[in-house]
Amino acid sequence: MELETSVYRPNIAVYDSPEGVEVRGRYDQVFAKILTRDALGFVAELQREFRGHVRYAMECRREARRRYNSGGVPGFDPSTKFIRDGDWICASVPPAVADRRVEITGPVERKMIINALNSGAKVFMADFEDALSPSWENLMRGQVNLRDAVDGSITFHDKSRNRVYKLNDQTAKLFVRPRGWHLPEAHILIDGEPATGCLVDFGLYFFHNFAKFRETQGSGYGPFFYLPKMEHSREAKIWNSVFERAEKMARIERGSIRATVLIETLPAVFQMNEILYELRDHSVGLNCGRWDYIFSYVKTFQSHPDRLLPDRVLVGMGQHFMRSYSDLLIRTCHKRGVHAMGGMAAQIPIRDDPKANEIALDLVRKDKLREVRAGHDGTWAAHPGLIPICNEAFTGHMGKAPNQIKSMKREDASAITEEDLLQIPRGVRTLEGLRLNTRVGIQYLAAWLTGSGSVPLYNLMEDAATAEISRVQNWQWIRYGVELDGDGLGVRVSKELFGRVVEEEMERIEREVGKDKFKRGMYKEASKMFTKQCTAAELDDFLTLAVYNHIVAHYPINVSRL
Repeated sequence: MELETSVYRPNIAVYDSPEGVEVRGRYDQVFAKILTRDALGFVAELQREFRGHVRYAMECRREARRRYNSGGVPGFDPSTKFIRDGDWICASVPPAVADRRVEITGPVERKMIINALNSGAKVFMADFEDALSPSWENLMRGQVNLRDAVDGSITFHDKSRNRVYKLNDQTAKLFVRPRGWHLPEAHILIDGEPATGCLVDFGLYFFHNFAKFRETQGSGYGPFFYLPKMEHSREAKIWNSVFERAEKMARIERGSIRATVLIETLPAVFQMNEILYELRDHSVGLNCGRWDYIFSYVKTFQSHPDRLLPDRVLVGMGQHFMRSYSDLLIRTCHKRGVHAMGGMAAQIPIRDDPKANEIALDLVRKDKLREVRAGHDGTWAAHPGLIPICNEAFTGHMGKAPNQIKSMKREDASAITEEDLLQIPRGVRTLEGLRLNTRVGIQYLAAWLTGSGSVPLYNLMEDAATAEISRVQNWQWIRYGVELDGDGLGVRVSKELFGRVVEEEMERIEREVGKDKFKRGMYKEASKMFTKQCTAAELDDFLTLAVYNHIVAHYPINVSRL
């Protein structure tokens, strides 16, 4: 179905909320079909049952950070060695998602959902997290869009092209990625406090779609999820309990819900067995979230001046610590009988430069061949144009086999040590690296503030993860006054140098986007926010969490109902 026209009558209509639940987002008749009394009641039940566990997990994160900031480093936990050494396996992979050789990702926007499901990929990961700016409008329209996608009625009329988009007969399997544990949902208050963002995303989607999804997509299983930003298996244990609670509410078999966990924080790489163990009845594997992983390396070692990163373009899978992470993930997943998913190809086709386009596509081809030869069962692409290349690489190596779980055990990777996973990346630092970080960070944040969480910049698809690398690397270089040793300048990064770079890059951004767009956009506001974060005495945990309040829009509540 086409998305219905929104209707807003200020201070009159309100959502039918159960006791203790207050919805402060804009009223909309379409959103009201998602925010029903029963659906909000389910979200409230999850919030009340698990908020104490979430608070404890977040305090454990802070305690770990204090330990790392005092000179400690992450490592394997001796107390859970019995889990790592045990011969247990996860539940069998559901037949509906046995083959995941190419997955496409993107925000929960209506046209994006249709194009991604029609793209020829095996899986579409619909994103409420890094690829979405979590405004009230984006989140609620995303829920409406996913409901229509699951029931098969979704269409989109592109008036500028006079074209109607609808689903093909054959579509990708749908996975949904809710926000991380650390992000609140300020538009929904439960017992007077903001709801946990991921419980809102998960709860509303599951409540409205579990039955239809299992009938049309999951062959009796599902729904399917991706779980982001974990740092410890205790966070996976909370998710497992949430899944069991949801299955009980829906009266479906235990183990119906399945999830892939993104290993995208440095502490989590030492917890992979433990994470799979906690989710063993609900797991379908792990994924190399490599951009966030690089960000996490800097954040974890923010107080370690001996662990400075080179230019971000040099921190790829050729670095020893990155290759070790990928190899150990494959070994761990295949030992436990689940998928080991590869990382994101962030390139996008370069339509006006065939030579540059071929160079970019060749980089993608080589990266995907490396992944499949290493033993990965599938990979990610940010653009439909990359799917044929990714598919060619994986099918060329795997043939008709749906995955490599049994054929690529990677027992050699069992010798990977803590030192391998923590090795300092090699490479130079340049003024151009500082400039690129600044240019990307400001433009991404400007887009995020105006509602776009996935932004094409300089022939790459940038999301919150890649913007985080730009931010924390600038912060690290400024804090420690690093020498720019890669371009012969020999200068050291300082707040003064960074200030000049910001001024010059703002001028460049204005030239690139044009004066009109620059004036209409939020580039100046983004520049101030980005500069403040890069020069702060203490590193903010997350870029998006620090600026979230700038996109929160509370609406007055009137107790009278129509």
